[in-house]
Amino acid sequence: MGILNKLRAEFIDIIEWTDQTSDTMIWRFPRYQAEIKNGAQLTVRESQVAILVNEGQFADIYPPGRHVLETNNMPILTTIMGWKYGFNSPFKVDVYFVNTKQFLNLRWGTPNPIMMRDPEFGPIRMRAFGSYCFRIDAKDPTKFITNVAGTSGEFTTEGISEQLRNFVITKFTDHLAESKIAALDMAANLNEFSGALCASLKDDFAEYGIELTKFLVENISLPEAVEQALDKRTSMGVIGNMGAYTQMQFADSLMAGAQNPSGGNNPAGSAMGMGMGFAMAGQMAQQVMNPQNQQFQGAMPQYPPAGPQYPAAQYPPAGTPPPLPPPPPPQPMFHITVNGMQQGPFGPMQLQQMAQQGSFMPDTLVWTAGMTAWAAANTIPALAPCFGALPPPPPMNV
Repeated sequence: MGILNKLRAEFIDIIEWTDQTSDTMIWRFPRYQAEIKNGAQLTVRESQVAILVNEGQFADIYPPGRHVLETNNMPILTTIMGWKYGFNSPFKVDVYFVNTKQFLNLRWGTPNPIMMRDPEFGPIRMRAFGSYCFRIDAKDPTKFITNVAGTSGEFTTEGISEQLRNFVITKFTDHLAESKIAALDMAANLNEFSGALCASLKDDFAEYGIELTKFLVENISLPEAVEQALDKRTSMGVIGNMGAYTQMQFADSLMAGAQNPSGGNNPAGSAMGMGMGFAMAGQMAQQVMNPQNQQFQGAMPQYPPAGPQYPAAQYPPAGTPPPLPPPPPPQPMFHITVNGMQQGPFGPMQLQQMAQQGSFMPDTLVWTAGMTAWAAANTIPALAPCFGALPPPPPMNV
């Protein structure tokens, strides 16, 4: 087989490379003992560059086209070999084909969350991912062979993508921290992020003989807990009047309880419903007694006219309404913390509804006017009714 290979090599005089892959960057033309015949035909296609390497030294570089390997078109190799009068015998040289096309859609992403200080949320962790495109510098392809590929006969993007990804993540982390852009404004600045990082990474890629052609930041995301807190804040902003929303929720719960035949079998739920019903009735009574309410002004009782039975000196003039009781003391409004974020203020009825839904817990920190520091909800006497009707935890199965 060795003799057949040598004879076959003597008759082969066409040197070319047809790339059947999408990630090969450098390919060395296989030849028996690296012998090239004088007058061999070298075909270099578009998006390729051919390099002759003689005994470890770079010789001639050929752009796309058809080339005849003779003394007159190999000036550097001729000088190295000392061929003053031409040659007819085969010569030993390695032929490397360099792929100068763009390598597209190489992915990058942060393996761990990036800790940064947000101007609105404080310390948060963020993740990001995207893609980039690059190609070997066609003006000086020898730099890539010297610094990266070496003597490898076939080099693919897999051999360098991890190192390039490290460059990207380091630059992105530094740029994200220095930008001081709020987390909620990140999506509006992805294009600016991409352009700035592309310009910053070009020099790092150029050290390896690579030209960065495109860099994209596709997404910058927040932790799941922060996203849930933002969803709750957005929902509260859409609701607007929390008092009206609570009344609507209460009415819906009464309707659902009436439609559920088994709802009366739950003592804790019945007690909670009765308590909320009494509270709602009290609110409606206050509205009825409020003289500012135009709906009930015509139904206010009047004194009878003064007469012998009611001396005018001891009784108010006719038509004078009776004195009203003093208004009830205002209910305290509490601020609460949910997932490290301040929300509120809420009244006791709203907090009772939230406790029933599971979003307000006994250990939730609360604060209201007059308190010197935040405290757990179960230590505030005014909030004790919020948790008094909650059932105890179920017993553990042995």
